[in-house]
Amino acid sequence: MVSACLLGAHVKYCGGHNHHAAVSALKEKAILIPICPEQLGGLATPRPAAEIKGGSGEDVWNGTARVLTVTGEDRTEAFKHGAREAWLLAETLGAQAALLKARSPSCGHGEVYDGTFSGVKINGDGITAAFLLSKKLPVFSEDELAHCEKWLSTGES
Repeated sequence: MVSACLLGAHVKYCGGHNHHAAVSALKEKAILIPICPEQLGGLATPRPAAEIKGGSGEDVWNGTARVLTVTGEDRTEAFKHGAREAWLLAETLGAQAALLKARSPSCGHGEVYDGTFSGVKINGDGITAAFLLSKKLPVFSEDELAHCEKWLSTGES
């Protein structure tokens, strides 16, 4: 599975994309299943920017953090729904790993923004990344592309 924005799909919150040529080139090595958990959760594109307030994706799942838009609207349930839908697709289609957009409140792996909309990052995963990891699906970000490519060729990160 791959974040659709990394493949050039216009699904980013602002209506843009995060096309990454090296990620797109992985189609030569693997079948890529594009996903956008935020759209799968029912959110429109474009949509207000959102960040996790009070922690990371793991904290959202344990009920101690929420996903808020820049205007203060709570989008937690839509983000959680999108994560569940992404897992359903992964399970149904037999996905072996996920390559997700770094620092996204849905897809971030290893770090996400801190909920202040100031560009400050904290350690942790986005909501979908945390959910997929809890299901034992390997997750990588485009910042970890070398590790992802090694995993594709050897099954080891």
